[in-house]
Amino acid sequence: MIRASTRLIAHIGYPTHAFKSPMIYNPYFEQAGVDVVVMPMACQAPHYPAFLKAVFTLDNICGALITMPHKVTTLQLLDEASSAAKISGACNAVRRTDGGRLIGDMFGGEGFVRGAQRKGCRLAGARALVVGCGGVGSAIAASLAAAGVAAIGLFDARPESAEALAGRLRTHYAAIDTRLGSSDPAGYDVVINASPLGMNDNDPLPVDVSRIAPGTFVGEVVMKTEMTAFLQAAQARGCRLQIGTDMLFEQIPAYIEFFGLPTTTAENLRAVARL
Repeated sequence: MIRASTRLIAHIGYPTHAFKSPMIYNPYFEQAGVDVVVMPMACQAPHYPAFLKAVFTLDNICGALITMPHKVTTLQLLDEASSAAKISGACNAVRRTDGGRLIGDMFGGEGFVRGAQRKGCRLAGARALVVGCGGVGSAIAASLAAAGVAAIGLFDARPESAEALAGRLRTHYAAIDTRLGSSDPAGYDVVINASPLGMNDNDPLPVDVSRIAPGTFVGEVVMKTEMTAFLQAAQARGCRLQIGTDMLFEQIPAYIEFFGLPTTTAENLRAVARL
Protein backbone atom coordinates (compact mmCIF):
# COMPACT_ATOMS: atom_id res chain seq x y z
CA MET A 1 0.00 0.00 0.00
CA ILE A 2 1.25 3.47 -0.86
CA ARG A 3 1.23 5.82 2.13
CA ALA A 4 2.24 9.42 2.71
CA SER A 5 5.53 8.07 4.10
CA THR A 6 6.27 5.75 1.16
CA ARG A 7 9.63 6.13 -0.52
CA LEU A 8 10.09 5.65 -4.26
CA ILE A 9 12.31 3.63 -6.55
CA ALA A 10 11.86 4.95 -10.09
CA HIS A 11 11.93 2.28 -12.81
CA ILE A 12 12.86 4.30 -15.89
CA GLY A 13 12.80 3.07 -19.48
CA TYR A 14 10.80 3.08 -22.68
CA PRO A 15 8.49 1.38 -23.42
CA THR A 16 7.32 0.08 -20.04
CA HIS A 17 4.66 -2.48 -21.06
CA ALA A 18 7.00 -5.47 -20.58
CA PHE A 19 8.45 -4.40 -17.20
CA LYS A 20 8.55 -7.24 -14.65
CA SER A 21 10.40 -5.61 -11.74
CA PRO A 22 7.42 -3.92 -10.02
CA MET A 23 5.68 -7.28 -9.71
CA ILE A 24 8.76 -8.70 -7.96
CA TYR A 25 10.03 -5.89 -5.77
CA ASN A 26 6.68 -4.61 -4.55
CA PRO A 27 5.29 -7.94 -3.22
CA TYR A 28 8.60 -8.48 -1.41
CA PHE A 29 8.55 -4.99 0.11
CA GLU A 30 4.96 -5.58 1.24
CA GLN A 31 5.85 -8.95 2.78
CA ALA A 32 8.91 -7.55 4.56
CA GLY A 33 7.17 -4.41 5.79
CA VAL A 34 9.46 -2.12 3.79
CA ASP A 35 7.66 1.16 3.02
CA VAL A 36 9.03 1.49 -0.52
CA VAL A 37 7.40 1.10 -3.95
CA VAL A 38 8.88 0.56 -7.42
CA MET A 39 7.10 2.74 -9.98
CA PRO A 40 7.42 2.37 -13.79
CA MET A 41 8.21 5.63 -15.56
CA ALA A 42 8.06 5.73 -19.36
CA CYS A 43 10.60 8.27 -20.53
CA GLN A 44 11.73 8.60 -24.14
CA ALA A 45 15.39 9.16 -24.91
CA PRO A 46 15.31 12.90 -25.80
CA HIS A 47 13.85 13.76 -22.38
CA TYR A 48 15.87 11.34 -20.28
CA PRO A 49 18.91 13.38 -19.11
CA ALA A 50 16.73 16.16 -17.71
CA PHE A 51 14.21 13.67 -16.32
CA LEU A 52 16.82 11.68 -14.38
CA LYS A 53 18.10 14.83 -12.70
CA ALA A 54 14.54 15.91 -11.89
CA VAL A 55 13.67 12.56 -10.29
CA PHE A 56 16.59 12.89 -7.91
CA THR A 57 15.36 16.25 -6.62
CA LEU A 58 12.61 14.31 -4.80
CA ASP A 59 13.19 13.97 -1.06
CA ASN A 60 11.51 10.54 -0.92
CA ILE A 61 13.55 8.91 -3.71
CA CYS A 62 15.52 5.77 -2.77
CA GLY A 63 17.05 5.36 -6.19
CA ALA A 64 16.35 4.43 -9.78
CA LEU A 65 16.34 1.24 -11.79
CA ILE A 66 17.44 2.03 -15.34
CA THR A 67 16.53 -0.10 -18.35
CA MET A 68 16.44 0.09 -22.16
CA PRO A 69 17.18 2.42 -23.89
CA HIS A 70 18.88 4.51 -21.20
CA LYS A 71 21.59 2.31 -19.66
CA VAL A 72 24.46 3.60 -21.79
CA THR A 73 23.41 7.25 -21.59
CA THR A 74 23.17 7.06 -17.79
CA LEU A 75 26.91 6.52 -17.40
CA GLN A 76 27.52 10.03 -18.71
CA LEU A 77 25.09 11.55 -16.19
CA LEU A 78 26.71 10.25 -13.00
CA ASP A 79 29.08 11.88 -10.54
CA GLU A 80 30.62 8.48 -9.78
CA ALA A 81 30.40 5.03 -11.36
CA SER A 82 31.49 1.58 -10.18
CA SER A 83 34.17 -0.36 -12.02
CA ALA A 84 31.49 -2.77 -13.30
CA ALA A 85 29.57 0.14 -14.81
CA LYS A 86 32.71 1.58 -16.40
CA ILE A 87 33.68 -1.74 -18.00
CA SER A 88 30.10 -2.35 -19.12
CA GLY A 89 29.83 1.13 -20.55
CA ALA A 90 26.39 1.30 -18.98
CA CYS A 91 24.52 1.66 -15.71
CA ASN A 92 21.29 0.10 -14.44
CA ALA A 93 21.08 1.42 -10.88
CA VAL A 94 21.46 4.94 -9.53
CA ARG A 95 21.26 6.36 -6.02
CA ARG A 96 21.91 9.77 -4.49
CA THR A 97 24.36 10.28 -1.65
CA ASP A 98 23.62 12.51 1.32
CA GLY A 99 25.78 15.11 -0.38
CA GLY A 100 23.64 15.02 -3.53
CA ARG A 101 26.05 13.09 -5.76
CA LEU A 102 24.61 10.51 -8.19
CA ILE A 103 26.30 7.12 -7.86
CA GLY A 104 25.75 4.38 -10.43
CA ASP A 105 26.38 0.65 -10.67
CA MET A 106 25.65 -2.24 -13.04
CA PHE A 107 24.16 -5.49 -11.75
CA GLY A 108 22.79 -7.17 -14.89
CA GLY A 109 25.96 -9.13 -15.56
CA GLU A 110 26.24 -10.22 -11.95
CA GLY A 111 22.69 -11.55 -12.09
CA PHE A 112 23.35 -13.54 -15.25
CA VAL A 113 26.60 -15.05 -13.99
CA ARG A 114 25.20 -15.90 -10.57
CA GLY A 115 22.22 -17.64 -12.16
CA ALA A 116 24.38 -19.60 -14.61
CA GLN A 117 26.74 -20.78 -11.90
CA ARG A 118 23.86 -21.86 -9.67
CA LYS A 119 22.69 -24.03 -12.58
CA GLY A 120 26.06 -25.76 -12.72
CA CYS A 121 27.51 -23.85 -15.67
CA ARG A 122 31.29 -23.74 -15.32
CA LEU A 123 32.46 -20.38 -16.62
CA ALA A 124 36.17 -20.52 -15.79
CA GLY A 125 37.96 -21.35 -19.03
CA ALA A 126 34.73 -21.38 -21.08
CA ARG A 127 34.11 -19.80 -24.48
CA ALA A 128 31.10 -17.45 -24.55
CA LEU A 129 29.23 -15.69 -27.36
CA VAL A 130 27.30 -12.52 -26.52
CA VAL A 131 24.85 -11.32 -29.19
CA GLY A 132 23.85 -7.73 -28.47
CA CYS A 133 26.44 -5.31 -27.09
CA GLY A 134 24.27 -2.61 -25.59
CA GLY A 135 23.94 -2.03 -21.85
CA VAL A 136 22.90 -5.54 -20.80
CA GLY A 137 25.20 -7.34 -23.22
CA SER A 138 28.13 -5.23 -22.10
CA ALA A 139 27.35 -5.98 -18.45
CA ILE A 140 27.15 -9.71 -19.10
CA ALA A 141 30.42 -9.66 -21.03
CA ALA A 142 32.15 -7.80 -18.20
CA SER A 143 30.89 -10.27 -15.60
CA LEU A 144 31.81 -13.25 -17.77
CA ALA A 145 35.33 -11.84 -18.00
CA ALA A 146 35.47 -11.42 -14.23
CA ALA A 147 34.29 -15.04 -13.86
CA GLY A 148 37.31 -16.24 -15.82
CA VAL A 149 36.09 -17.16 -19.30
CA ALA A 150 38.87 -17.87 -21.79
CA ALA A 151 37.22 -16.32 -24.84
CA ILE A 152 34.35 -13.96 -25.62
CA GLY A 153 32.76 -13.50 -29.03
CA LEU A 154 30.88 -10.22 -29.48
CA PHE A 155 28.28 -9.46 -32.13
CA ASP A 156 25.93 -6.55 -32.57
CA ALA A 157 23.82 -5.28 -35.47
CA ARG A 158 25.78 -2.07 -34.99
CA PRO A 159 29.46 -3.10 -35.34
CA GLU A 160 30.64 0.01 -33.53
CA SER A 161 28.89 -1.16 -30.35
CA ALA A 162 30.74 -4.48 -30.39
CA GLU A 163 34.04 -2.75 -31.18
CA ALA A 164 33.64 -0.31 -28.28
CA LEU A 165 32.87 -3.14 -25.84
CA ALA A 166 35.84 -5.14 -27.11
CA GLY A 167 38.10 -2.17 -26.44
CA ARG A 168 36.91 -1.88 -22.85
CA LEU A 169 37.29 -5.61 -22.26
CA ARG A 170 40.80 -5.66 -23.69
CA THR A 171 41.79 -2.76 -21.44
CA HIS A 172 40.76 -4.64 -18.29
CA TYR A 173 41.11 -8.29 -19.37
CA ALA A 174 43.91 -8.39 -21.94
CA ALA A 175 44.41 -12.16 -21.57
CA ILE A 176 40.91 -13.01 -22.79
CA ASP A 177 40.56 -13.92 -26.47
CA THR A 178 38.03 -11.30 -27.61
CA ARG A 179 36.57 -11.78 -31.10
CA LEU A 180 34.29 -9.64 -33.24
CA GLY A 181 32.09 -9.77 -36.31
CA SER A 182 30.34 -13.14 -36.23
CA SER A 183 27.17 -14.44 -34.58
CA ASP A 184 28.01 -18.05 -35.48
CA PRO A 185 27.53 -19.99 -32.21
CA ALA A 186 29.55 -23.04 -33.29
CA GLY A 187 32.37 -23.81 -30.87
CA TYR A 188 31.02 -21.83 -27.92
CA ASP A 189 30.17 -23.30 -24.50
CA VAL A 190 27.84 -20.43 -23.59
CA VAL A 191 25.58 -18.52 -26.02
CA ILE A 192 23.63 -15.48 -24.83
CA ASN A 193 20.98 -13.40 -26.56
CA ALA A 194 21.49 -9.96 -25.05
CA SER A 195 19.69 -8.20 -27.92
CA PRO A 196 16.04 -7.06 -28.10
CA LEU A 197 15.28 -9.85 -30.61
CA GLY A 198 12.38 -11.78 -29.16
CA MET A 199 10.50 -8.78 -27.81
CA ASN A 200 8.19 -8.97 -30.85
CA ASP A 201 6.48 -12.08 -32.20
CA ASN A 202 7.90 -11.68 -35.70
CA ASP A 203 11.52 -11.15 -34.67
CA PRO A 204 14.15 -13.42 -36.27
CA LEU A 205 16.24 -15.65 -34.02
CA PRO A 206 19.46 -13.96 -32.84
CA VAL A 207 21.68 -16.83 -34.07
CA ASP A 208 21.45 -19.92 -36.27
CA VAL A 209 20.37 -22.39 -33.60
CA SER A 210 21.26 -25.37 -35.78
CA ARG A 211 24.90 -24.37 -35.23
CA ILE A 212 24.66 -24.65 -31.44
CA ALA A 213 26.02 -27.91 -30.03
CA PRO A 214 23.74 -29.94 -27.72
CA GLY A 215 24.65 -29.32 -24.09
CA THR A 216 25.64 -25.70 -24.70
CA PHE A 217 24.44 -23.30 -22.00
CA VAL A 218 22.04 -20.87 -23.69
CA GLY A 219 20.87 -17.70 -21.97
CA GLU A 220 18.21 -15.13 -22.77
CA VAL A 221 17.64 -11.60 -21.50
CA VAL A 222 14.22 -10.96 -23.06
CA MET A 223 11.52 -11.24 -20.39
CA LYS A 224 8.35 -10.65 -22.39
CA THR A 225 7.68 -14.38 -22.23
CA GLU A 226 9.45 -17.11 -20.28
CA MET A 227 10.25 -19.40 -23.20
CA THR A 228 11.11 -17.20 -26.15
CA ALA A 229 11.32 -18.67 -29.65
CA PHE A 230 15.11 -18.68 -29.22
CA LEU A 231 14.98 -20.70 -26.00
CA GLN A 232 12.43 -23.10 -27.45
CA ALA A 233 14.70 -23.76 -30.41
CA ALA A 234 17.73 -24.20 -28.13
CA GLN A 235 15.81 -26.57 -25.89
CA ALA A 236 14.93 -28.68 -28.92
CA ARG A 237 18.69 -28.88 -29.63
CA GLY A 238 19.30 -30.33 -26.15
CA CYS A 239 20.81 -27.19 -24.67
CA ARG A 240 20.78 -26.11 -21.04
CA LEU A 241 18.77 -22.92 -20.54
CA GLN A 242 18.55 -19.75 -18.52
CA ILE A 243 15.38 -17.73 -19.01
CA GLY A 244 15.37 -13.95 -18.88
CA THR A 245 13.69 -13.70 -15.50
CA ASP A 246 16.38 -15.89 -13.91
CA MET A 247 18.90 -13.12 -14.48
CA LEU A 248 16.42 -10.63 -13.05
CA PHE A 249 15.73 -12.56 -9.83
CA GLU A 250 19.44 -13.20 -9.24
CA GLN A 251 20.40 -9.54 -9.50
CA ILE A 252 17.57 -8.05 -7.45
CA PRO A 253 19.18 -8.73 -4.03
CA ALA A 254 22.22 -6.75 -5.19
CA TYR A 255 20.01 -3.80 -6.18
CA ILE A 256 18.18 -3.89 -2.86
CA GLU A 257 21.46 -3.74 -0.97
CA PHE A 258 22.68 -0.91 -3.21
CA PHE A 259 19.65 1.14 -2.20
CA GLY A 260 20.33 0.44 1.51
CA LEU A 261 17.20 -1.67 2.01
CA PRO A 262 16.75 -5.04 3.80
CA THR A 263 17.91 -7.76 1.42
CA THR A 264 16.45 -11.15 0.54
CA THR A 265 17.13 -14.17 -1.66
CA ALA A 266 16.24 -14.99 -5.26
CA GLU A 267 14.16 -17.92 -3.96
CA ASN A 268 12.08 -15.69 -1.71
CA LEU A 269 11.56 -13.19 -4.50
CA ARG A 270 10.23 -15.97 -6.76
CA ALA A 271 7.92 -17.19 -4.01
CA VAL A 272 6.24 -13.81 -3.48
CA ALA A 273 6.36 -12.42 -7.03
CA ARG A 274 3.07 -11.73 -8.83
CA LEU A 275 4.04 -12.27 -12.44
